[in-house]
Amino acid sequence: MARHPERPEEIFEPFVTEFRRVFERDLVSIALYGSAAGGDYRPGRSDLNFLIVLTEAGIEELDRAFDAVERWRKRRVAVPLFVTEAYIRGSLDVFPLEYLDMKRRHVHVYGRDILGKLSFEREHVRLQCEREIKGKLLLLREGFLETGGRKRALKALVAESLPSFVAVFGGLLFLEGKEIPAAKGDVLRAGCETFSLDASLFEELLGVREERLKPDESRLLEMLKLYLKEIRKLALLADSWGG
Repeated sequence: MARHPERPEEIFEPFVTEFRRVFERDLVSIALYGSAAGGDYRPGRSDLNFLIVLTEAGIEELDRAFDAVERWRKRRVAVPLFVTEAYIRGSLDVFPLEYLDMKRRHVHVYGRDILGKLSFEREHVRLQCEREIKGKLLLLREGFLETGGRKRALKALVAESLPSFVAVFGGLLFLEGKEIPAAKGDVLRAGCETFSLDASLFEELLGVREERLKPDESRLLEMLKLYLKEIRKLALLADSWGG
């Protein structure tokens, strides 16, 4: 078994075959989601994330998948997200941004396309967007202070924090009735354009996260201060959205 697939599709057939063998009739659906499904896949660096939907009986027998999960982890496949249809339906009000992102960036692999048929209540999305923006702003400030202005720590803070704002921007675009692009960079650009944020800054932050850009310590410090300013601007906007 090769270690890292060059393309996610290379493993679909053996992946489905193995989990059909493991769960038999209890396997309802398999979908690839995340960066590998949205055009951001980087062989050898990106994880492959799968959503596996099981029956109510199957979810009680997860130990059947111990060996299969361990084998696929050697090929850069993250531990799959195992759920039931009932769990998804009951979580759309709590985690709309996560499921909105899955619906936007997924490849249907096996069974019924459950993610493709999801629908979302605007108020649930709005509430999570506001909560995420304000909560992440506090965490970003805390993380900034913990870096002590050190280059490696500043880079790590950018890498860890930026993906959560991509999901938030996707939710905000949904609320504005706009199409949500597949690629992270396009989501950030569309969000910046819609909400009058500094697009060039977010482009630079994404470049740092993807290791395409290597600014020095003084520029990183300046970027993080501007980053905090832009997210604070977004938090102030959130106060005007009502509820």
